[in-house]
Amino acid sequence: MVRVVSVFLPTLPTDRIRRSDPSIPAETPLVVVARSGSKRCLSAVDANAAKLGLHVGMAAAKAQALVQGLHMVDADPAADLAALERLTLWALSQYSPVVAMDPPDGIVMDTQGADHLQGGEELMLSGLVNRFRARGLPARAVVADSWGGAFGLARSMTAETKVIPTGRMADAVARLPISSLRLNAETIVSLRTLGFKTVGELAATPRAPLTLRFGPEIGRRLDQMFGRVAEPIDPIRCPEIIEVHRAFAEPIGAAETIGKYISRLVTKLCLELQAKGLGVRRTDLIVHRIDNTIQALRAGTAKPVRDVAWLIKLLHDRIEKIDPGFGIEKLSLAATMVEPLNDRQIVSSLVEAADIDVTSLIDVLGNRGTQRIYRLAPVASDVPERSVQRVSPVAEEDGQTWPIIWPRPVRLMDRPELIEVMALLPDHPPVWFSWRGKRRRVKRADGPERIFGEWWQRTSEWAAVRDYFTVEDETGERYWIYRSGDGVDVDTGSHRWFIHGVFA
Repeated sequence: MVRVVSVFLPTLPTDRIRRSDPSIPAETPLVVVARSGSKRCLSAVDANAAKLGLHVGMAAAKAQALVQGLHMVDADPAADLAALERLTLWALSQYSPVVAMDPPDGIVMDTQGADHLQGGEELMLSGLVNRFRARGLPARAVVADSWGGAFGLARSMTAETKVIPTGRMADAVARLPISSLRLNAETIVSLRTLGFKTVGELAATPRAPLTLRFGPEIGRRLDQMFGRVAEPIDPIRCPEIIEVHRAFAEPIGAAETIGKYISRLVTKLCLELQAKGLGVRRTDLIVHRIDNTIQALRAGTAKPVRDVAWLIKLLHDRIEKIDPGFGIEKLSLAATMVEPLNDRQIVSSLVEAADIDVTSLIDVLGNRGTQRIYRLAPVASDVPERSVQRVSPVAEEDGQTWPIIWPRPVRLMDRPELIEVMALLPDHPPVWFSWRGKRRRVKRADGPERIFGEWWQRTSEWAAVRDYFTVEDETGERYWIYRSGDGVDVDTGSHRWFIHGVFA
């Protein structure tokens, strides 16, 4: 079943302007003005301007009279389209092999078979929206069974993300306004004049009278929204992407035949990569079926490679995911993420042992959708929860090490848990502490290890202090606990106690 993600960027023009001109104050209302003949109207407004009552289509003179200090910028559709293209190419490298622009303010992606690489559809959408927000771009994203349905829902809802379960499209779009059908403005006005307000009302009307009066466009858009008619997505490609193709005079469908031509495409792709001194990190196989639908498979590697045999294996392992339908008329293989890769001579040695390379295992697990492949690396920080980070399993060592002066648990809790204690302030360890409903008497203790706040990170940590103790209870269990504050000055912390880790 096709799964389509529609991303709506409601304030793309104003966001682009703010990113290109950081001197514009964040609190200043910003609008974009477009000229139509002698008229000047607002074509885009940011959130600040919308709160003041400005809206798209309002006369620029009226908006300027209503809002003092309004920042007005002339529309630049070419720059907006270029910004949308850059964002689409970024989404192509991150989320799906089939990504296209949906001008003037959207991106559409076919994520069938690709969402598992992001942890599922809900995590994929939330991560996508969060990454756009980090770039200063508010976004809404919907995944549904059709492009038309996802498009209409993304532009009609107020929530940031929404997942429409497979087969529930009719119920999801029935209450949408008819403006979400991607019809021209004249047709929308005429339908409203006839009393139509929602997609459900229009869909329940006999098709023949509508076609006789408005032509076949209304029926086509309804069928696209409900998923009755395929709406293929033509994936974007930048000139730098290395891509090879193979078209077939007669459609193919057998797994052995598909595998044979994939092998030939990989060989051809690696030759082009070698000519440019590049290695591939991500390859996309695009399958064009004769029913005008597209399937895509993505294979990634931990390091840049152009090993023909290995790339063939990674793609062959996923051939069973391909549904040829009534036949495949074209195969395309694209290197969507490449990095420099220079050939090096392997020198034989009788003394030095060869390094163990586990990247092949990482590649196999990663292409199965496992997103928990990482390596823990130290960070130069005394605060325990900040002293570790997740990095790529093949990341280079940066020379950082963990402190070894004080023993610490191998694993810490996700969040320190509040405990009740009896202790003599300011420097004595607890006599007993109560954690998760059980009181534990302390037999031995070591500490305190004082850790100061990182004032250069946050001003609120200017005077912050933690005193850590390693304690052992009567059963021999050892815990890592701390007191927030120095035990004297309330400005240094709340003087409450927490458990932060358990020793093995």
